[in-house]
Amino acid sequence: MAYELLTLERLDNGVAVLTLANGKVNALSGALVAEIGTAAQELTDDPPAALIVSGGDRIFAAGAEISEFGGPEEAKTIGPQIHAAFNRIADLPCLVIASVSGYALGGGCELALTCDYRIASEYAVFGQPEILLGIIPGGGGTQRLARVVGPSKAKEICLTGRMVMAEEAHRIGLADEVVAPEALMERSLELGATLAKGALTGQGICKRAIDEGLSTSLAAGLQIELDAFVEVFRTEDSQIGVKSFLESGPGKAEFIGK
Repeated sequence: MAYELLTLERLDNGVAVLTLANGKVNALSGALVAEIGTAAQELTDDPPAALIVSGGDRIFAAGAEISEFGGPEEAKTIGPQIHAAFNRIADLPCLVIASVSGYALGGGCELALTCDYRIASEYAVFGQPEILLGIIPGGGGTQRLARVVGPSKAKEICLTGRMVMAEEAHRIGLADEVVAPEALMERSLELGATLAKGALTGQGICKRAIDEGLSTSLAAGLQIELDAFVEVFRTEDSQIGVKSFLESGPGKAEFIGK
């Protein structure tokens, strides 16, 4: 696919890198959101070993295109479009890594929250400042942020609209790692490469079990795990991994991703 507002690169090791490229601030316009959804569908049809979502050096993504906002009727269109595109990213059967350099505000923060794991530059800044416009997050922020940092902290961040610096983001779990700016992409690619060597189908099954379990009761979640546990033993990698462990010990299996 040819994209105008983002790039999608597939590396030789199976890792894919999606980079937003919509001007200096990477505003999440309707056109960019549509391209994110299309790219996510392309990645769903041919899943990568891992996906890295990146933006600009100074601005990961500064939020929605405010000029496209109107009233309730526009909101009825914009919100579902963002949810659909971001959900496709979230549902990919691989680890999705947000590589956050600079500002991730509003929709940019919501895109980072859509990812499974967030690696931030020391200069990264997160926030949901929508309330400063008299509105609220509409791209998943009220729900995903609360699941990441807890409801009290999510309410404080969303209701004040304040910015969260990298150190605090790491402390409250909004960022999973904080690294020097020059090491950000290197670390993101390193993690992606590590995953690419693993049991890819098993990784996808494990991710799905965790995500589905979080939306239900503990009892139902445990049943989801049991079903996934049986499912993963049908993969070729499970046979390879068990055989390798019995013959050579842990950590030496050469998986084929099936």
